[in-house]
Amino acid sequence: MTRTLHIDFVSDVVCPWCVVGLGGLETALERLKPEGITAEIAFRPFELNPDMAPEGENIVEHIGRKYGATPEQSAANREMIRARAAEAMPDVDGRPFEMRMGEDSRIWNTFDAHRLLHWAGEMEGDAQARLKKALFHAHFTENRNLTDAGVLTAAAEAAGLDRAEAAEVLASSRYVEAVRTDQAQWRARGISAVPAVVIDGKYLISGGQPAAVFEEALRRIAGE
Repeated sequence: MTRTLHIDFVSDVVCPWCVVGLGGLETALERLKPEGITAEIAFRPFELNPDMAPEGENIVEHIGRKYGATPEQSAANREMIRARAAEAMPDVDGRPFEMRMGEDSRIWNTFDAHRLLHWAGEMEGDAQARLKKALFHAHFTENRNLTDAGVLTAAAEAAGLDRAEAAEVLASSRYVEAVRTDQAQWRARGISAVPAVVIDGKYLISGGQPAAVFEEALRRIAGE
């Protein structure tokens, strides 16, 4: 059996569970290769905080305001997700993904990051996946400001993309409407939390699942 699945990975680059989910998905697909099951992955935009101010917000204050978590609960959650991410996905340098988010870290608006991802998605090969991981690294490992054009173009360069062209995209209004339309379409389809992994346009796997969950689900879907 040879089967190529189309996967829409709906996510945000400031979502730690999206790191875990992507790692689980990629590991599952690697395990399924000997069975002839492969996938084409498209990264779709979802802003967790579309109204976030340009200066961002302290992570502890943000989590407390949005989810009612205490500083202690927030710290415990960060530690748990840090361990899950390191286990689930390699970083851009091949080592276990390292989340260095602390009590002084900030959450940012990600609209421009999604515009760059849309740009990368028009390229052939795995350019979009490379940029996605570079943006994860910039935010979670380096604690960089994702509203800063210099940070975003550096991530593009780290992903092997043209930094000058990335700067041109950010300095213009390119992909503004495309990203807004794409986000609205996914919300209209009922996506309200990420990661949301949509297979062949009709099967949904929600959350930062481990590889075994993805593997079982994808094998079942491929066999239908």
